[in-house]
Amino acid sequence: MTRPLRIGLSARFLHPEARRAMLQTKTLQYVEQSITHWVMSRDVLVFMIPSIEKSAVLHRSSLHVADYVAQLDGLVLQGGADIAPETYGEEPLNPEWAGDRVRDMYEVELLREFVSHGKPVLGVCRGHQLINVVFGGTLYQDISFQVPETLHHRHSEKFDDHFHAVRLVPETGLARLYPNKTHGVINTIHHQAVKDLGKSLVVEAFSEPDGIVEAIRWRGDSYVFGVQWHPEFHDPRNPDLLDGTPILNEFLACVRTRSEA
Repeated sequence: MTRPLRIGLSARFLHPEARRAMLQTKTLQYVEQSITHWVMSRDVLVFMIPSIEKSAVLHRSSLHVADYVAQLDGLVLQGGADIAPETYGEEPLNPEWAGDRVRDMYEVELLREFVSHGKPVLGVCRGHQLINVVFGGTLYQDISFQVPETLHHRHSEKFDDHFHAVRLVPETGLARLYPNKTHGVINTIHHQAVKDLGKSLVVEAFSEPDGIVEAIRWRGDSYVFGVQWHPEFHDPRNPDLLDGTPILNEFLACVRTRSEA
């Protein structure tokens, strides 16, 4: 019997806030249920990879991120808070766009370690943006502010029920996953986006009609792919939405091939 794949999932962070009675001094690290269940819809075991900050009361032992990478077959970078502009060499244009620098550094280390070991990485929403930043790219801190002629890519009330069209770039890996499609409809839950493309990355999808980057792939030695939307939120029974199943299947097939090599 083939063993289940072991997929690492990066954690979301909930930092201490004075207004939270039980979390005034504590940080939560957690996963969002939809993406966990999406990945687990195949024969996959999902493990959240925790981070221990140097300032914490308890410090990690001699173990390092590389030890997690050695035990896991692939990585999914999930969505969440903004990328801090400092992470790509800028200052916040608005205090509200300051992002989560702590989580950035944790996920940058994760991504680099998985790539250095040749293990596949899939980035979703924030994860897609992080891939671009790690490979030397930058982001629009706020799409509507910096590119005012664009669509509204986030709706505060509709959240994951807010959609727009996406155009698949012909003859790319993503286009090959949908051989009978040139366009689709996806959810849009972000206000930051890829600005300058990172080194050795190729764009595989754009939003329509404004041309915001929606999918990127690394042209390096291992699988690194990111999408700006949340495929785990798409009901595959809904023919109006781009089915995320081919994306998950491709990622896990690459993981399986790499793990059996």
